[in-house]
Amino acid sequence: MLNGRGGLRPETRAAVEAAAVKLAFRQNPLAQGLAGGKTGTVGLLTNDLEGRFSLPILMGAEDALGAGSLSVFLCDARGDSIREQHHLAALLNRRVDGLLIVADKAAPRPSLGRDLPVPVVYAYGASVDDADMSVVTDNNQAGRIGVEHLVAVGRTRIAYVGGDADYTAATERAAGAVEALRSAGLEPVAPVMYGPWSEKWGRQAGRILLERTPGLDAVICGSDQIARGVMDTLTLAGRAIPQDVAVLGHDNWASFAEGAHPPLSTIDMNLQEVGRLAAELLFDAIGGNVRPGSHVVVGRVVARDTTL
Repeated sequence: MLNGRGGLRPETRAAVEAAAVKLAFRQNPLAQGLAGGKTGTVGLLTNDLEGRFSLPILMGAEDALGAGSLSVFLCDARGDSIREQHHLAALLNRRVDGLLIVADKAAPRPSLGRDLPVPVVYAYGASVDDADMSVVTDNNQAGRIGVEHLVAVGRTRIAYVGGDADYTAATERAAGAVEALRSAGLEPVAPVMYGPWSEKWGRQAGRILLERTPGLDAVICGSDQIARGVMDTLTLAGRAIPQDVAVLGHDNWASFAEGAHPPLSTIDMNLQEVGRLAAELLFDAIGGNVRPGSHVVVGRVVARDTTL
């Protein structure tokens, strides 16, 4: 009766409202939602709850969903498609108003389908169906701004050490870097190298670069772990960072970037903004405003001591 609907006489409504004030009544959001066909809840399904990519996305989503007064059911599929389907069924049984699907890597993923009874937004890993709503990072742009930063600080002999070439993010980041070099009238001083997302690979790649291109003055790395490995090799070889060789990482993983010696410059993919925007899209879709397609979040350079 306190939802503004119904055919109560004015005097009856006034009496009910007075009683509610006297009893310190508070409206129950869940009960209100059920009366309007909504529960005030959403399902958030991740595939990597402990991962460094999922957590900032979840933080951004939580901030936005909380601001929209929505409660969240969080499930971790751990990269298992069967577990994902189990959690999906459980969330739908709870009558959630929408679903936010957070991927564990920046690569296209299968759609959950168009027949679900609630809106769905995919974050970090886009749905392969363009009719779905997805929020993704721009890895090509990230590679470009990395080169632009190094060129701006006077570097011209730049190499690129990427991660696993089976990952779309790895090849897109490298492609963006090569495009930016050519736009600046430069070429990579060595072919792009791909390998595991690890410090060990960074150390190995660093040794190869020193052997083949002793005059290099900057290295862009596909991840902060790789960058730390490259830095180890450069330091052991007596190359001062950044005076002799600048090093730029990728992902702005605090434990690697801030803990490096010297602190590592890196490219931040703005993952919290990915989560915030995905939640905003979902909130709007629940209200009837569906915006299909891929929505892109751009990265930024976080300059620290390795690229002075």
